[in-house]
Amino acid sequence: PSSPFPPMIDARQVRRNFARAARTYDGVAVLQREIASRMLERLDDIKVDPARILDIGCGTGATLTPLSERYPKAQVIGLDASEAMLCAGRGPRSRWRWLMPRMRGITAPLLAADAGALPLKAGSSHFVWSNLMLRWLADPRTALREMHRVLAVDGLLMFSTFGPDTLKELRYSFIDKHPHTLRFIDMHDYGDMLLECGFENPVMDVETITMTYDRLDDLFLELRRNGASCAMQDRQRGLTGRHAWQQAREAYATQRLEGRFPASFEVVYGHAWKALPKRTAEGDAIINVIKPVKNKS
Repeated sequence: PSSPFPPMIDARQVRRNFARAARTYDGVAVLQREIASRMLERLDDIKVDPARILDIGCGTGATLTPLSERYPKAQVIGLDASEAMLCAGRGPRSRWRWLMPRMRGITAPLLAADAGALPLKAGSSHFVWSNLMLRWLADPRTALREMHRVLAVDGLLMFSTFGPDTLKELRYSFIDKHPHTLRFIDMHDYGDMLLECGFENPVMDVETITMTYDRLDDLFLELRRNGASCAMQDRQRGLTGRHAWQQAREAYATQRLEGRFPASFEVVYGHAWKALPKRTAEGDAIINVIKPVKNKS
């Protein structure tokens, strides 16, 4: 079927952004680690005992050790499209990594690959985890189908992403025709996509986290350093004009909260399960026949 989401995200620019941000990412990824922590808390209410966990979009590997600690019998594999981010996770211990003990000794296997073409066998994983990766895809269904493929029956998918109100203050401050943030997808669309890609019993919820900054430039610097600069195909390629830039700054200033600049992040959480297939690859219905148990008395 055709995609309801126009492919306006520039995948090459996404890779360039993260390649540039690899060395600075750990120092500014406070929100990303907080969301991962809240995802881990949600696992308290979910019964799962995986033999293999796949972290898709693992970045520098901040969640690999917590997942290993929670499931000590499981093999944890990290996968990311940015080889530079993976190398940063394996590289010399920066000051920030010393301040985060769980990131000092990452030993999990790491794979550099696209989420839409996972280099793993079908049914080879029991738990797929993905924190804030799906927002970078023009059509998240490409990755969701692959996640479904590599999951074993009864396997769990848990993910987070950003919804449409993310960075709304920044988006509303510019009056030109160019995008200044990513295009974010609604929570209900993610629920529909999970069902379309074969998952069952999807559970979705959403919350808003508001970060505040002393200066607007602090927000822009953080977005650059964590790889989150705008990567839309129709983004402004040259420098924004001085007049348009000043107008945007003044518009943003009217939204200040107690003198600080807010940045809203609509965080979407979801999890779903891979059930027994209901149809064959040719589209024929699968009917599971349960044989009656004979009474031996």
